Order: sequence, then C-alpha cells, then structure tokens
Amino acid sequence: MRIGLLGTGPWAQAAYAPALSKHGDLRFAGVWGRRPDAAAALAERYGTRAYDDVDALLDEVDAVAVALPPSVQADLAVRAARAGCHLLLDKPLALSAADARAVVDATDRAGVASVVFFTTRFQAEPQAWIAEQAATAGWFTARAEWLGAVFTGDSPFAASPWRRAKGALWDVGPHALSVLLPVLGDVRGVTAAAHGPGDTVHLVLDHVTDASSSVTLSLTAPPAAAGAAVELRGEAGVTLLPGSSEGAVPALARAADALLTAARTRRPHSCDAAFGLRVTEILAAAEDRLTTDAGSGRSVGM
Repeated sequence: MRIGLLGTGPWAQAAYAPALSKHGDLRFAGVWGRRPDAAAALAERYGTRAYDDVDALLDEVDAVAVALPPSVQADLAVRAARAGCHLLLDKPLALSAADARAVVDATDRAGVASVVFFTTRFQAEPQAWIAEQAATAGWFTARAEWLGAVFTGDSPFAASPWRRAKGALWDVGPHALSVLLPVLGDVRGVTAAAHGPGDTVHLVLDHVTDASSSVTLSLTAPPAAAGAAVELRGEAGVTLLPGSSEGAVPALARAADALLTAARTRRPHSCDAAFGLRVTEILAAAEDRLTTDAGSGRSVGM
C-alpha cells in the first residue's frame, strides 16, 4: 500500500516517518506539510518525495497518515477520504463533535478504512491487558490518571498552540478514554468535573455498565510526578494497567497493520473514526461541564 504523510512537526519526525519508512507492507510515498521547507527536509531524510500540493499527494497514494493538529487533521481527513484514501489518524480526531462527525461521514460515504492512533491501544502489553479486562465481567469502578509534564519540562510539544489552548483534557484525555471505554463500556454522562492546578482536570464518568470511573488529567504535573496509571476494581479483584516496554514507533507500526487489515477485509477496527468521534463527544461534554456547570452535580448527557 502506498502511503503519504501529512505533517512535519515533532510527532511526525519522532513517530510517523520512522514507522512508515520501516513498515514492510507500506511504501512511504511522500510527505506534505504546511511548511514546504520542513517537508523537503523530512522527505530527504527518508528517501521519499516532498509535495507542495496536498491534492497531488492524495491522488498518488492509497492511504495517508496524519500528524497534524486536530483542527487541521479533521478537514484534511475529509479531503483525503473523498479522494479515496484510507486514513491513519491521530488523537483527538477533532476538537468538536461536528468536525469529528464530518470525518466519519466522509469515510462512510467513500468506503475507506480508518484507524485512530490511540497509543496505549497499540502497545503489546497494554493491548493484551485491555482485551483481558474487557472479557471480564463485574467491574465496579476504575481510577485513571494521565499526568504529563509537557508544560513543566522540556517537551518538544510544549509550544503547540492547540495544546496550550485545550490542555490536558484534549491531549491526554483520549488516552484515558481509549482504555476505559472498551472495559467499562460507553459513557452515559460526565457526572462531575473540576479544575486542578495548571491545566489539570478531574472527571467522574458514569458508564452504561453501571460502573463509574474517576479520571485525572494534566500536562502541568511536576516531572517527578508524571506518568499514567489505570486501576480497575470489581468482582475479579483489583488489576493495574501494565506499563509498556516499547515506544511509539512499534505501536504505530501495529496501528498501520490494523489499517491494512481493515482496508483488506472491509471490517472496521475498534479504534476507527467512529470510536474517535465517540471520544470527541465525551471530551466535548466534559469541557462543557467544566465551563458551564462545574460543581453543580448535574450530569451532562450525551
């Protein structure tokens, strides 16, 4: 499968370009970016072609991987789907439910496959753990913490305008939801939401299985306190999400495998654009709760 890369920033350089270039079943066919000089430099590094015109790239590939801010990603994903390209997307899918729905509608109309790269879902040890817990009944509650030091350390993502504007809720919130939803089921409502220090937010979620979960998200944690943890408690006892021994590149290669399978079989992957839409809807409900109804105790329905 010929695949192009849209985006040239730190995430494209650290994860997408290496993963696409090393994948045995993909031909890394080109790069487009909003900065032509950056696209040329990245393409030269990986022995592929830089495109000045995104539509020219879409016309010459079978799929695209998108490593761009979510507001830019949504519009280009629709454009790529209309051009008949399968989509390897990043999280969050979009910054509004309407934009995420437009991506889903475009993929449905075009009949193209989509996979959203929720990193934890494609790392081997966490992936196996999630599948095991999803098959286990009787979960009562869960606690999820995704604490990053993007704004308190030396992260290359600290200057990202959309992260500055939207904070941890939209950046690491998708990671937490990608683990909780397959295990505890869909979210009926955000029953509580509160701000913490910096961009930290605390959420309480009501799931369709009658389980509840609490979620703490931050990009302003002290570097020594950064990390991710998920704890489940229920009839089977207590279990913790295992850490991963692999970084983003192997996980992204596994996401590319999932896209190839979905394109070949025409069966949607569990992390497709529709799942990305649902995550976006929950994040939007949480944002609304934080903005307009924090501390009232009233559930924001979805």
